[in-house]
Amino acid sequence: MFVSTAYASSVRDVLTSNSSLSDYFAEQFRNLSVLNVLVYLVMGLLVGLIVAFTYKKCYRGVLYSPNFSLTLIMMTLVTTPVVMCIKSDISLSMGMVGALSIVRFRTAVKDPLDTAYMFWALTMGILLGAGLHWIAVVVALGIALIMFVFSFVRFSDKTAYLLVLHYDEAAEKDILAQVAHMVKNQRLRSKTVTRNGSEMTVEVRLDNKQDVVAAMLGIDGVYDATLVSCQSEAGA
Repeated sequence: MFVSTAYASSVRDVLTSNSSLSDYFAEQFRNLSVLNVLVYLVMGLLVGLIVAFTYKKCYRGVLYSPNFSLTLIMMTLVTTPVVMCIKSDISLSMGMVGALSIVRFRTAVKDPLDTAYMFWALTMGILLGAGLHWIAVVVALGIALIMFVFSFVRFSDKTAYLLVLHYDEAAEKDILAQVAHMVKNQRLRSKTVTRNGSEMTVEVRLDNKQDVVAAMLGIDGVYDATLVSCQSEAGA
């Protein structure tokens, strides 16, 4: 008798727990279905690909990073479900804001334009999570078009380069004279003198394909010359 009573009690507990479990999942998917979540994520992927593709094609730096493009896609995908969850729950949204306020990102962003791309990806995730899919697509395509136009427009008519020279100390006067003759905008960045020779780094701004390297190698006493594209963090 005792065994049958315990068995009936355990069965009742299981049925009660299953009912609670089903109520829990019903509450979770009351406003959002699995199909809606998949649609939101697919839209986030497509819009994230637009942002990443624009970044790749409009990149002007020296070394392109595929990981940053993947980061832009991930930021769009991650932001979309977060906004989906908090848009209909005020208490959850307040808790999410409080949780994000204590997060500190330690990754240094050297190019200010990369920060703009990150905000672009976040904005797209917010729009998609809020259900404004067509607005997100139009905004993404519009910004992409503007960035492609800007990539063909030069805000500065001269490109900055670093001219690195290794030479004999006796040739320095001829080097400076030749650089001043060929390049109007130039500035000495550094100079190193060793027992084996000297090294000089000069910032030059060129508006055309001047063969500065060949001219430097034509000077007696110059061992080698290198021209490197220069980009400062401030964009100067």
